[in-house]
Amino acid sequence: MKYPDPNLSRVLYIDLTNKKFWTEDRSDLFFKYIGGAGVAINLLLEECPEGIDPYDPRNPIIFAVGPFIGVYPTASKTIAMFKSPLTGNLGESHAGGRSAVAIRSAGYGAIVIKGRSDIPVYLEIGYNKVQFGDASTLWGMRSSFTVGRVLRKIGEPGLRTIMRIGRAGERLVRYASVITETYRHFGRLGLGAVFGSKRLKAIVIYGRRNIPIRKAPAYRKMYDEIYNRLIRSDAMKKYHDIGTPVNVLPLNELGALPTKNLTQERFEYAEEISGENLAKIYLSRRVACAHCPVACIHLAALREPYEDEPYYYKTRFVSYDYEPIYALGSMLGIGHVNGLLKLLDEVELNGLDAMSAGVVLAWATEAFSKGLFSEQDTLGLKPSWGDYITYTKMVRHIVDQPNEFYRNLAQGVEYASSVYGGSEFALAFGKNEMPGYNTGPMGYLGFAIGARHSHLDNGGYSFDQKTIGKQLTPEDVIEKLMNEEEWRQVLSSLVVCFFARGVYRPDLVSRALEAIGLRYSEVDLNAIGSDIYILKYKFKFREGFSIEKSRIPKRIFEVNTPHGKLDPAFMEKALEIFKSKISELM
Repeated sequence: MKYPDPNLSRVLYIDLTNKKFWTEDRSDLFFKYIGGAGVAINLLLEECPEGIDPYDPRNPIIFAVGPFIGVYPTASKTIAMFKSPLTGNLGESHAGGRSAVAIRSAGYGAIVIKGRSDIPVYLEIGYNKVQFGDASTLWGMRSSFTVGRVLRKIGEPGLRTIMRIGRAGERLVRYASVITETYRHFGRLGLGAVFGSKRLKAIVIYGRRNIPIRKAPAYRKMYDEIYNRLIRSDAMKKYHDIGTPVNVLPLNELGALPTKNLTQERFEYAEEISGENLAKIYLSRRVACAHCPVACIHLAALREPYEDEPYYYKTRFVSYDYEPIYALGSMLGIGHVNGLLKLLDEVELNGLDAMSAGVVLAWATEAFSKGLFSEQDTLGLKPSWGDYITYTKMVRHIVDQPNEFYRNLAQGVEYASSVYGGSEFALAFGKNEMPGYNTGPMGYLGFAIGARHSHLDNGGYSFDQKTIGKQLTPEDVIEKLMNEEEWRQVLSSLVVCFFARGVYRPDLVSRALEAIGLRYSEVDLNAIGSDIYILKYKFKFREGFSIEKSRIPKRIFEVNTPHGKLDPAFMEKALEIFKSKISELM
């Protein structure tokens, strides 16, 4: 059976070791699993040998897009899958920008990268074309921005994306990110380190191929319906006006903003680092991902004098979102906006995941105050809440790894706490550092059982906010979380931005697919979502993930949430129910 867009069902395979590439038609996967996450998890199970080290050349990097990319608004994400060096099991990260449209315009639905280059390399990918460029001169560059500027000259005209790693990826920091289009990232779970292990510095992808639409009148009508729903949505308006930092003040008011390594649930300087204050004083411009009318990416102008020319200024643009503001702001007690932006910029320059970096530094601050390591370990630095200058220096040390202490921090908070102690306040779930929501039991359980251990796996943090004052049972909680996550597998296979999940409901998705020549009923879609969810856990369990061994940090039981203090017995019961349910599905 021929796929409606034969280019979307093409998978590009790249062998870095032998500098070879080839394509295969995988209509079987795209028909059965839609695209994106569904196709990616199948390719990961096919290509990743069981039990290998994440830095083994055989660990594949998989990028996948779906049938809504370049077709419907807010369908702008690329899915990356790999074996995570941070957790040792499923690595999944999503990025916006132009990467998804570029991949599809280049004539592919997925890309699989295997092997390890003998020298630093960048890839130039076009239609039926892959070139292996020598990246030796780019390797070790201090600024990921500079790397991007150099690579802009590579390739042909068309829709283009530039993915690259910073020095953190080169140095195999286990929570290194991949930067795309300067202000978007494959941030979580260490994809940048997998790039570094393969000596893959960057990827440039470009294309100009059209996307065939077989039912043009029906498609135009469907497009208009989705577009109008999106631009009239209150959620989309707030993300355009203020950006995701619009969450800072409401969460702070609820007592749900993790502060100073979650020793507090409110931040005394929340107003200073709020989206409203940033928009009023620092906002320079808004940027949108490809094919998105929202423009939720907000850039601050950081203006500083040159050291030797005090009357001359340099201006840098720093992207800010809620999660980096939480992790490098309230979590570290930084209420000085200029200092926060400087720290954000340093993390960006080096290519670190902001969330993991902030949680690691927060744990280190508390551990240092408790005497778990000394100034000799920190090379004379004394981390303390709000001291962005010291934190900036520590970020550089985590990347450079000049001693054993910083090498341990580069492996994540779970590992560092296993060496020095302090695991009770090491805030990681499934070895992945926590997101910025102290909302209650459903949020924390969502982090613990989510396939990626990310706040966007399921709606736990949102459910908490909607059920304040209500009695919840462990059974209800787990059912809600699992059902929500199963549906998100469909959205991440299409692939649409989760911010638009309130618009892309099952009935609309089914009709939108029909308009582009793909027939899936609501029942079909829910079944596919369930299948993808199960496949992710098959990979996780295969690679050693265990519910029994998953650690719930003691700290989350010591602070108040909008639901009061969490009950350990409730959380334990919920995890037992999840274990039973997921075992039945397997």
